[in-house]
Amino acid sequence: MAHSLAQTVLAQLRAVADPQRAPAMQAYMKSEMPYLGVSAVPLRQVCKGAFTDLTWPDSAAWQADVLAIWREAEHREQRYAAIELSGVRAASQFQQIDALAMYEEMIVSGAWWDYIDNIAGQRFWTLLQNDRTAMKRAMLAWCQGADMWKRRSAIICQLRAKADTDLDLLYACIEPSLDSKEFFLRKAIGWALRQYARTDPAEVRRYVRENTTRLNGLSRREALKNIE
Repeated sequence: MAHSLAQTVLAQLRAVADPQRAPAMQAYMKSEMPYLGVSAVPLRQVCKGAFTDLTWPDSAAWQADVLAIWREAEHREQRYAAIELSGVRAASQFQQIDALAMYEEMIVSGAWWDYIDNIAGQRFWTLLQNDRTAMKRAMLAWCQGADMWKRRSAIICQLRAKADTDLDLLYACIEPSLDSKEFFLRKAIGWALRQYARTDPAEVRRYVRENTTRLNGLSRREALKNIE
């Protein structure tokens, strides 16, 4: 019987794993899910080999493969592989708003920064480019919701935008979390502002100055890290 893609990925990850590394990797990430012991370079090599020749007839088929790997994961590297599969070139045509539900499941069930930063920080800018109105509406809803990781995702959804950053959207996504005491939201605010400061440092200085009483120290320091 032919193995499913998820089974193939797991078998190939096990083949390159160093089990002695796994406990330290798990401890560093404070992860309940165990690791196999596969570092970043061999993981990318496994994914490249397993995913290179894949094609899908439609978005639903691609999403099914991504979610099968994600949902069947017993080790964290399997979920990293699912995130890699979500960004392969063959799936570029599927990076539309209907993929957001898939990413939302991964963000909510993953609920940790290593997953969220790769998904929202890498994939969401493409969704914004391909379907700005619907994606913007979704991010404006996410940034006000109860789920911290969806809030973080909305804040960092334009990390790759550079000069194309929608400042109204950036500031609107930051606003509901300005008074939050959550570390991961404070860090996200600073990160998003620091990233935009590479394009327009004067604007970030202005924003920090005008919001100095609301921005906490961590967000402020991160925002100004490369310009002061």
